[in-house]
Amino acid sequence: MNNVHLIPYRVEEITAAAVQIPPGVEMIQAPAVWAEAEHGSGNVLAILDTGCQVDHPDLKDRIIDGKNFTPDFGSDPKNFDDNNGHGTHVAGTAAASLRPEGGIAGVAPSANLLILKVLNGEGSGDYAGIIEGIHYAIDWQGPNGEKTSVISMSLGGPDDVPELQAAVKRAVDAGIPVVCAAGNEGDDSPSTDETAYPGAYPEVIQVGAVDFNRKLAPFSNTNDEIDLVAPGVRIYSTYPGGKYAILSGTSMATPHVTGALALVKNIAEKEFARKLTEAELYAQLVRRTVPIGYPKSAEGNGLLALDALNNFERMVELMNSFNRSGEWENE
Repeated sequence: MNNVHLIPYRVEEITAAAVQIPPGVEMIQAPAVWAEAEHGSGNVLAILDTGCQVDHPDLKDRIIDGKNFTPDFGSDPKNFDDNNGHGTHVAGTAAASLRPEGGIAGVAPSANLLILKVLNGEGSGDYAGIIEGIHYAIDWQGPNGEKTSVISMSLGGPDDVPELQAAVKRAVDAGIPVVCAAGNEGDDSPSTDETAYPGAYPEVIQVGAVDFNRKLAPFSNTNDEIDLVAPGVRIYSTYPGGKYAILSGTSMATPHVTGALALVKNIAEKEFARKLTEAELYAQLVRRTVPIGYPKSAEGNGLLALDALNNFERMVELMNSFNRSGEWENE
């Protein structure tokens, strides 16, 4: 049986400077709903990845707990630092703090992060560790009774493992959405299927990638289980060493949806005045998507647009303010 590995990704650039609100966060309209959603506060996002730089200025106030499931750092379960870079980048997109003194903001900048290091410094791990990490996230309880709100996995492998699917089903049954990267083995043709697990399981929310021109990334896997797409090309986020980096991949699209679920959860549960099931949260999420012209096998329900229910014209304006080079233009 093959190991689970990082969804392949590209490091485009590493910098010391930061942009307060990255273009991807803007593109999905997260800032437009921050006030209504209380910036995602009260939610815990479990990031199953390569770990996280625990003292990164934009992340240190967001990390509520963590655990290492790999042999790295002498198998110390308390050391869940990131010796790869991928996990820190993913965590920042989901929930980097909105700091007045600078740095970047994630999609849900007041949500907390549960960092579960299930992949080593080379970006690989075994299925047993991933499965254990999922069960840990389901059972975890914080110092004040906090529970996991969303599980995020920008990883995948070629094998359909029954125990992995069973762990995913257990999370969903517990009301926890599981968000997974679709994978980067795409051939730029929606008519051919490419699959990776756990992304291909029907129980997860499988995320494909688009660029800032709303074009499907040529590397994005296509299959009948794609649920939606989010920005995944030249995504700016946190990186080890207190730095920032631009990375590309469906790995980068996934945490946009993870953070968005924290915002959607706060908005919808306030509206309904009760806790929502995973199926209800999924329904609320897909209501906040817009079609972009690709087959369902490529875009699923469409592009994530958090303010689409409130202001469709503003959504179009924001999406069109990306120029052809994929850079954000001042309004």
